[in-house]
Amino acid sequence: MNEQLKKLLSPDRKIKILVVGDLILDEYIWGSVERISPEAPVQVVEVQSENLIPGGAANVANNLVALGCDVYMTGAIGKDQKGDKLIQLLQEENINCDGIKRFDHRPTINKIRVIAHSQQIIRIDREDKRNLGDKIEKDIIAYLVSTIPMVDGVICSDYLKGLLTDNILKTILTTSKENKKLVFIDPKGKDFFKYKGGNVLTPNEHEFKMASGENSTGNDDLTDTAKKLMDSIELDSLLVTRGKDGMCLFERGNEPIHIPTEAKEVYDVTGAGDTVIATFAMATLSGLNFLDAAKIANIAAGVVVGKVGTAVIHKEDLKKLLEENVLRAAQNILQLNELKQIVSQAKSYKKTVVFTNGCFDIIHGGHIEYLQKARDLGDILIVGLNSDSSVKKLKGEGRPLKTEQERANILAALKYVNYICIFSDETPEKMIREIKPDIIAKGSDYSLEQVVGRDIVEKYGGKVELVPIVEGLSTSALVNDIVKKYK
Repeated sequence: MNEQLKKLLSPDRKIKILVVGDLILDEYIWGSVERISPEAPVQVVEVQSENLIPGGAANVANNLVALGCDVYMTGAIGKDQKGDKLIQLLQEENINCDGIKRFDHRPTINKIRVIAHSQQIIRIDREDKRNLGDKIEKDIIAYLVSTIPMVDGVICSDYLKGLLTDNILKTILTTSKENKKLVFIDPKGKDFFKYKGGNVLTPNEHEFKMASGENSTGNDDLTDTAKKLMDSIELDSLLVTRGKDGMCLFERGNEPIHIPTEAKEVYDVTGAGDTVIATFAMATLSGLNFLDAAKIANIAAGVVVGKVGTAVIHKEDLKKLLEENVLRAAQNILQLNELKQIVSQAKSYKKTVVFTNGCFDIIHGGHIEYLQKARDLGDILIVGLNSDSSVKKLKGEGRPLKTEQERANILAALKYVNYICIFSDETPEKMIREIKPDIIAKGSDYSLEQVVGRDIVEKYGGKVELVPIVEGLSTSALVNDIVKKYK
């Protein structure tokens, strides 16, 4: 995935995507609740702020712009102030709004959410689902026919508000197929057969089960249903989002794959599906396969559900998360050959690698403070840990007090330490030569001349940093104090 990731983060050109779907203006009223109304048993919200955000298909477009895409938008809004505001918000993000048409007979769809103490209190929907009308449908179809040939792919964002009519869907699917463009669809409702001919569907689990008529649970049960659905509507891929259970990717010709959630905390799932389809489409159109694209979409979704309200993830934030994900090993106690691969990847992302070493026999406050300061020197901290035999040679009989595995496990639990590698030589010179850290960190009780590996790193432009230590704290002193107190 490493090479594909570079391709995604540094594309040769901007990806052009056409978004088609129901346009919504999301309105947020933020406040606090301190009392119950004397008029009725309801909470009184004291308003502190309000804001307007593009919602529905417009949120998909917003996500794509944040990810660095050129976006073309088509849909319909009312000839009203809310419609004017939605157009303004989209144009401020440099979204091409030439394909947005204005209703005479329908207002702009508006969802109002009242939020207090990071919790949604109530949602008020203002919408009108009357037919588009012949003129608007024909105008949108004409725009689709002229625009699809010039973009890289199409996203259909269906909120069941009437925009994606049978004629509009047929035009999208037929024109895209003729021009060899991928179509990504975020579906709604029980009838998925209207999307027949699309390439990818991204329903949530509830939508998927409703459309398939299944009440099954578990990955195995989803598999047969997914295969039947994919065959019946000729899909290349089906990505089912499952909330706290992550995602399931079903791909023609491959075994289904479960992707665990990346969310640390879930505050609000509003717009998470928009982020998934936007990221998945952008990654696929950048050249990634469906599995890697799904993994990236999963990471992006894990970020937006940790925010309150309709949210997007920006390309730079995604880049940082993806780099961290690639550098995340299954464990952080590594063999030297594994460590070399991690360091090589880290340097390809221009991360600063810091190396330190020691016995770390009994971890104390001085060690913690030292490791924190060493980590602050760069992006990744590697600890070279003396093996039991190495410690014995350095410290004498009776040491170490804890085995190398115990010491490594304790270090691995510290948030400042990224990776640990055990070495058996008396010095870490061999490890330093192999991994070539940018910085060697050593305690200020050493002089520069005493630091092993200084000559090695300085030859290729690295350096040594002496980190201030806490005076009077050492494992040997701690052991002596214990012996005096308890003998």
